[in-house]
Amino acid sequence: MLDQEPTWQKSSFSSSNPNSDCVELAAGPGGTVLLRESDHPAAVLSGTPTAVRMLLTHLKSGAVGPPTAGSRRGSGRCG
Repeated sequence: MLDQEPTWQKSSFSSSNPNSDCVELAAGPGGTVLLRESDHPAAVLSGTPTAVRMLLTHLKSGAVGPPTAGSRRGSGRCG
């Protein structure tokens, strides 16, 4: 549990619309990085900066498989 609410930073791929859903990052305790999807803010992932960088590099590479039934398909940009 966090002592105070983190300061979340929305992805630079987000539109200027404040109601757009996107990935957000924040500094966590002990030098960790917090990640969340803005439309599900209670679900927060935490990792080391190296692990988060590796995750983002993997996602950007397109190595993740195609969406499954019931998942949202987007343009790759938020908002």
